[in-house]
Amino acid sequence: MVREYLAEVTTMIETSEYFDVLAHINYAARYWPGREGDYRSADFESEYRAALRALAGTGRALEINTSGWLPLDANLLAWWHTEGGRAVSFGSDAHDPLTIGREFASAAAMAHAAGFGPASDGSGLWLRP
Repeated sequence: MVREYLAEVTTMIETSEYFDVLAHINYAARYWPGREGDYRSADFESEYRAALRALAGTGRALEINTSGWLPLDANLLAWWHTEGGRAVSFGSDAHDPLTIGREFASAAAMAHAAGFGPASDGSGLWLRP
């Protein structure tokens, strides 16, 4: 399921120009069956890297979700940087005002550790030098 999802993500990146930020690259992990053990993004590294490489080639940004229910892990952010990703954005899937951006501080720290920092142009994106 995860491999098929990431293949579709890669196809979407390569065939659509209707978005500027890719959100939920790890969405399939939400439905990972617990009987299979813990979900590990590293088990799908080549598929994630292919999607991230395709995204980087378009100049788009990768979203870091701050809702806490399915955070982007440090592996994915490191791979994004290695594959040439230049920008990240922050988004929240919170469904009530009290949880909007609840994990923003940890998401920002992870982005900073991966070499991204706030853009000075007011876009809200974080860029790498």
